[in-house]
Amino acid sequence: MKSRKKLIEVALPLDAINKASAREKSIRHGHPSTLHLWWARRPLAAARAVLFAQTVDDPSEYVDVLLSHPPKKRAAQRELQKRNREEGSHETTLEEVIADLERDRLFGIIENLIKWESTTNEEVLRRARDEIWQSWRRACADYADHQRAKELFDRYTLPGFHDPFAGGGALPLEAQRLGFDTIASDLNPVAVLINKAMIEIPPRFAGMSPVNPEAQKDVRLFDQLWRGAEGLAADVAYYGKWMRDEAYRRIGHLYPPVQITTEMVQERPDLEPYKGTQLPVIAWLWARTVKSPNPAFAEVDVPLISSFLLSTRRGKEVYLEPVLEHGDYRFVVRVGRPEAFEEVKVGTKVGRRGNFRCLLSGTPIPNGYIREEGKAGRIGTRLMAIVAQGNRGRVYFPASHRQEVIADIAALSSGSATAISQNTRAFAPPLYGMETFDQLFTERQLLALTTLSDLVTEVQAKVRNDARAMGIKDDGVQLKDGGSASTAYAEAVAVYLALVVDKAADYWSNICTWHASREVIRNVFGRQAIPMVWDYAEANGFSGATGSLSGCIRWIRKALLTLPAAAAGMAEQRDAQKQTHSAGRIVSTDPPYYDNIGYADLSDFFYTWLRPSLRSVFPKLFATLAVPKADELVATAHRHGDKAGAEAFFLGGMGQAMRRLAEQAHPAFPVTIYYAFKQSETKGKEGTSSTGWETFLEAVIKAGFSVTGTWPMRTELKNRMVGLGTNALASSIVLVCRHTNSSERAATRHTFVTALKAELPQALISLQHSNIAPVDLAQAAIGPGMAVYTRYGRVLDVEGNVLSVRDALGLINQMLDETLAEQEGDFDADSRWALAWFEQCGFDEGEYGVAETLSKAKNTSVEGLVSAGILTSRGGKVRLLAPKELSADWDPVTDQRLTDWEIVHHLIQALEADGERGAGSLVAKVGTRAESARDLCYRLYNLCERKDRAVEGLGYNGLVQSWPEIMRLSRTTESPVAEPGSLFED
Repeated sequence: MKSRKKLIEVALPLDAINKASAREKSIRHGHPSTLHLWWARRPLAAARAVLFAQTVDDPSEYVDVLLSHPPKKRAAQRELQKRNREEGSHETTLEEVIADLERDRLFGIIENLIKWESTTNEEVLRRARDEIWQSWRRACADYADHQRAKELFDRYTLPGFHDPFAGGGALPLEAQRLGFDTIASDLNPVAVLINKAMIEIPPRFAGMSPVNPEAQKDVRLFDQLWRGAEGLAADVAYYGKWMRDEAYRRIGHLYPPVQITTEMVQERPDLEPYKGTQLPVIAWLWARTVKSPNPAFAEVDVPLISSFLLSTRRGKEVYLEPVLEHGDYRFVVRVGRPEAFEEVKVGTKVGRRGNFRCLLSGTPIPNGYIREEGKAGRIGTRLMAIVAQGNRGRVYFPASHRQEVIADIAALSSGSATAISQNTRAFAPPLYGMETFDQLFTERQLLALTTLSDLVTEVQAKVRNDARAMGIKDDGVQLKDGGSASTAYAEAVAVYLALVVDKAADYWSNICTWHASREVIRNVFGRQAIPMVWDYAEANGFSGATGSLSGCIRWIRKALLTLPAAAAGMAEQRDAQKQTHSAGRIVSTDPPYYDNIGYADLSDFFYTWLRPSLRSVFPKLFATLAVPKADELVATAHRHGDKAGAEAFFLGGMGQAMRRLAEQAHPAFPVTIYYAFKQSETKGKEGTSSTGWETFLEAVIKAGFSVTGTWPMRTELKNRMVGLGTNALASSIVLVCRHTNSSERAATRHTFVTALKAELPQALISLQHSNIAPVDLAQAAIGPGMAVYTRYGRVLDVEGNVLSVRDALGLINQMLDETLAEQEGDFDADSRWALAWFEQCGFDEGEYGVAETLSKAKNTSVEGLVSAGILTSRGGKVRLLAPKELSADWDPVTDQRLTDWEIVHHLIQALEADGERGAGSLVAKVGTRAESARDLCYRLYNLCERKDRAVEGLGYNGLVQSWPEIMRLSRTTESPVAEPGSLFED
């Protein structure tokens, strides 16, 4: 059965995708991720690009059609003539050129498609959908005479899409945006609800007018055309405000403002503008306390404070100063930068492992003591300060007895006693006696969240009545069963208001901290864990600051407005090992990453608040007291006894899930699977390996998939540097897989290696020509390498043992090194010597005699290398010149001994000093030799990676990443071109 090769199996504009994905990290307003928090959500740009390239044919599959188009053929002929002139070779064919030009056109579509601004741009989306349809029509024509044509293909209906590990919903959402009928499934009920909110509910009520009384009374609002989910968003905003106002009516007295008295102004002249007024509180800042271990103060609850700093804004610094008196302490607020800044910065904390000191005596309070006190229920709290909102910014006040008493009398509610996971790697509170989720909230927070949760249920009646008044029939049909009755619409609004409560919970917890530099509250989930915090910020949910209820409602409304609300969508709770939804559908999925994230354990934090509000709407989804965990596909040792048991569970379960995909997925399309891993997880005699990566890859292969591509997706912000060279690390890999029928076909290790040698070098050249970053070359090489490995059911070594995935990866990496080494033959003699020396010494000094011996082997000389301007020699020592040491007035046109090595390092110098335009001007002078210089960067980066020289490798990686723009700018610069250098044969 013929299957056309898709674009993603040949080439991608990877750099553009990575840049758009990184940029997306800084976009908040309207981004679907702000609908509800989820961990390790894929960027929409990457998801959209991958799905487009997964469903669009590679141009090599329809060259005949392209050649039959006269304008395209003429353009290809002109390009072929140009290449022949520049390369001095006639090996390139017209078919290859026209396919390249068509790929460039498709790349242009992708580059527009992945822009954040294109999220709601129907013209850009339409062009992408048209390309997908063109490929589908070609597929239909291929199968026109096939006996299963009617079963597998339909000329007028695209296949649907399915993601069996839907998680945060980025992939199903983008499938729906590109016009696919979409199914999202997940075992986790929180994930299912997020997907319902994104892809299932909005299309059902698309184009519907809001039902709230305000919209009905205002003629302008009532008569306007409501597109997509605009009407639903308007109702969420309206009823959300009603919910907020009603909650304030019931419990607003527990959130009193600060009264500015004359006495306060006398002590603090900066409060003069607020004299006689009341300022709304933004947050109360609390410290956890333990009994002092010093016997002299054994009855005093001393504070555990990580910092006394309240604001570090320049010119607006504020800090707490402890005042010790009568064997006790209190805090005063000081305005200005403290003299003892470093002491104030660390509060009473000592070191970085949860150790503190007694504020009164200085006695050490070790972390072990704090844990014992916590497990005995003896950790208390004390109010440190109050943050209010003034006309000119934040205003800080010391603790008030009245404010503390009001917080104490709020003990009127109890939250969920669901147990927190005992996986202390990700959940620290149980170590300190906080073993259930209700203990992560203050009494006032519990009351507020319980009140809101109750109001979500109450608001359904209001929405249903208002919908009836609009003439929407109430036929008893519920949201889960379909229809657009008033009951269903009321339930839909309730879903989004329940998400508002979840957003509030993320900011209304005693795990939230105060961000002194931004003067805002940090939410609980700054990372994929629940940490232990010592001084926390309790938000006033009725203020207008970060974490307020009105802010949470705004985030939900804005996110709703960017959802496509177009093609049909469905979200269901299903175990990926047993699901059947993938049958005949396109599949792209983002499965769990071995043991990186415990989604089920983390989701309990939100599930405990969603369940009371939505159990009547989705009784099956919220049937259990906590999120199901037994079948969750993560390698969690604490759940399976030990690491070996966890790995066996993960491999078996993931293998079964992958088998389902391999058997069910639509045969005309590859399956794409996202997977994140740490490349340098372990290092041993056999080289670098990653247990999670290899285990997952093995599960994919055993399921019956062959790997036809691997694409590194770097989605981190460029300014996020955790260690040297981190900006050069891929954060995840997209595997491109096809179902294979090779289960009975075996091959020897020799056959496998021979096939690798025959196929991998050309694949690497293609990747280099597509300008893949050097840092990503090794990961991308896995694709064509594993395509050879998975071509056979088994690869056997000389003893008849099966060659493991780890061993296969080792051979692929070895072949990569050999291929890059063989490419050295294309460089000039001086550059070949420099490469060999660089591998041994880098830019450090070495012995003259060793250098001279090496020069004879490379057909050059040390004197010649010095005259070439790449080496310095003195006192019996030689050293390669670093880019920063090169002459700033170097001109390749007049250089009599021009080398590829010089070109690379002068280009790096120009790029760092004058940016891409400066490098482009230099390339204009270098001419056709620039391409050889770019190829040299791959080899140099490879050497840096092997020798753990991360800093040196950054320049080579950066030059290649900037290459497309450098070349574009070089064509706008008219400069004399350097002749091929007269390379001496010393």
